[in-house]
Amino acid sequence: MEVLVTGATGRLGRVLVPQLRDAGHGVRQLSRRGAGPGGVRGDLATGRDLGPALAGAEVVVHAASDPRGNPWEVDVAGARRLVEAVDRTRLRHLVHVSIVGVDRVPLSYYRAKYAAEQVLLASGLPLTVVRITQFHDFVDELLDTARRGRLLPVPMGWRARPVDVADAAAHLTGLVDAPPTGGVVEFSGPEELSVADLARSWAAVRAPGAHVLATPVPGRLGSALRDGGALPVRGEHGRRTWAEYLRG
Repeated sequence: MEVLVTGATGRLGRVLVPQLRDAGHGVRQLSRRGAGPGGVRGDLATGRDLGPALAGAEVVVHAASDPRGNPWEVDVAGARRLVEAVDRTRLRHLVHVSIVGVDRVPLSYYRAKYAAEQVLLASGLPLTVVRITQFHDFVDELLDTARRGRLLPVPMGWRARPVDVADAAAHLTGLVDAPPTGGVVEFSGPEELSVADLARSWAAVRAPGAHVLATPVPGRLGSALRDGGALPVRGEHGRRTWAEYLRG
């Protein structure tokens, strides 16, 4: 099928696009410049060129996001622009990539992601919202940023179920051929771990000799994540473990 991917140059998109092509789909990659093989120009933040970019697309995998900029403009308003521009005469399935916990974790970015979900769910389009847990390589980067010399402070009592980005891409590729659910599904890694255990195994490989210090995090955010706000309630799981990622 003809698949258009937003966010094709991001962490997930760079792995997803080759998998979609290997599955036999024609893939267009939406970006502001339209660069690269299969690149088409379109801007979710302004709506410019979205109509021509989306014309003829049978499936849209919407993975674009702006966690470091203005997610209310790109994620939420961008979702509205996408709904207005999509080719309803051709669209069979819109697969929207979101994050496990957007409805429970009190972060501004998560609130924007949840609002974007609501825009799409109310659109009447044939869609599936896929909430995914944090990617292994993102957790890797977070722990590296958190380390202070030989000390690695992490939140006490938080638990996570990180997933390999290739497993997530394979799951999304399978959904492209599946009928839309019309609702929200979840996808996560194969094992639930405490953040302290994630950090200890990370330190053993990345920073031998570093000491992991679990410290309490007060407030609503700390409470939500101690209560499992970042954990899936249901759904399918990937296969590659955190330990396998670190060894790889």
